[in-house]
Amino acid sequence: MNAPLPTVLKQHVIDPEICIRCNTCEATCPVSAISHDSRNYVVDINICNWCNACISPCPTGSIDNYRSVAAARPYTLDEQYSWDELPAELSRDQLNALVGDAAVTEAPAEAPAAEAAANPTGEAPFRAGDYGATLPPWSAAHAYTNLYGPKGAQKFTTATVVGNVRVTQVGTEYDTHHLMLDFGSMPFPVLEGQSIGIIPPGTDAAGKPHHARQYSIASPRNGERPGYNNVSLTIKRVLEDHSGKPVRGVASNYLCDLKVGDTVQVIGPFGTSFLMPNHPKSNIVMICTGTGSAPMRAMTEWRRRLRATGKFEGGKLMLFFGARTQQELPYFGPLMNLPKDFIDINFAFSRTPGAPKRYVQDLMRERAADLGPLLKDANTYVYVCGLKSMEEGVVLALRDLATQAGLTWETLGAELKAQGRLHLETY
Repeated sequence: MNAPLPTVLKQHVIDPEICIRCNTCEATCPVSAISHDSRNYVVDINICNWCNACISPCPTGSIDNYRSVAAARPYTLDEQYSWDELPAELSRDQLNALVGDAAVTEAPAEAPAAEAAANPTGEAPFRAGDYGATLPPWSAAHAYTNLYGPKGAQKFTTATVVGNVRVTQVGTEYDTHHLMLDFGSMPFPVLEGQSIGIIPPGTDAAGKPHHARQYSIASPRNGERPGYNNVSLTIKRVLEDHSGKPVRGVASNYLCDLKVGDTVQVIGPFGTSFLMPNHPKSNIVMICTGTGSAPMRAMTEWRRRLRATGKFEGGKLMLFFGARTQQELPYFGPLMNLPKDFIDINFAFSRTPGAPKRYVQDLMRERAADLGPLLKDANTYVYVCGLKSMEEGVVLALRDLATQAGLTWETLGAELKAQGRLHLETY
């Protein structure tokens, strides 16, 4: 029989003030205890098993919060969805009052038992997210984070739009823009692989200010324009959700419509793990779809600038880039102009008329002869960024490629994670 719950519990909660709604926690949680609505991310106390897998990947620390509650009266999901800030800690007297009125209840079934019932073979299900690193490469530069944010000394900083260029062909559904922001004299140091939050103006349907939206930085550490205090972003105009239902994305449409000279409110930067290695001979394998190309563009451009100055003894760069069609692929023209001896580019198009669907994992398997030796090299780092639906296919392809190369995936997968060599950033 299950043991009774203690009278007081420590409930895992998410701070809505500093959460940037990046979906990292929900994507990471192995028991699906985290969910979200249009405003907040929340934790279901009846599912959460305190594995803490969501803690270290969170870029802001919003997930690392707890409140003491009466066992019979935890915060409900509806209450958490309504929060604009975390409730104050209950005092001892308040807890005693709640406990004194509550009946003793039994603990819910433990997650491992539930998983065993659903998986009678005893084999652990394959979860691509289990292999994603939360540590940066050992040679990555130091990342500054949370310089501006809701609970910082300054709630946001202001950047000026200095460029807004469409990077997909006009006339396609995918309207994607390259947005350049200048911070003037305000310090805003960033690294390739980090992200920032943009606060859209106005209020939502409930009359509350919009929350910040997260965007990966598409420029290298010394700026889109070298020597200036600026960054660039890759923004896709959102006109439908992942189910195809019409929806007008608040932040994406606001950003795509900005004009040179407009100002925006920015928080961040965020991210301490999805960072590129800096040591000579390091190889980088980049796998992305759509706007997931932003951090890959930043890494590629930094390597290109180092190469131009003769300051980098180059390791290999390989890019696997997926889109529905060539016309919907951001930066297609500039990518085609990069030297072939600098970067090995592979495109996968899934909706080309008259051609079979091809995805990035298909191209990876086709390049097994080149990827196998790279996976054997301890200087190889793999970065995956794009839609959540690509994650499992890509990691399964890596597993198959490793096996084909004579490696044991259980060993290699654990090493890639522990050494900060496989990074997954999907949404």
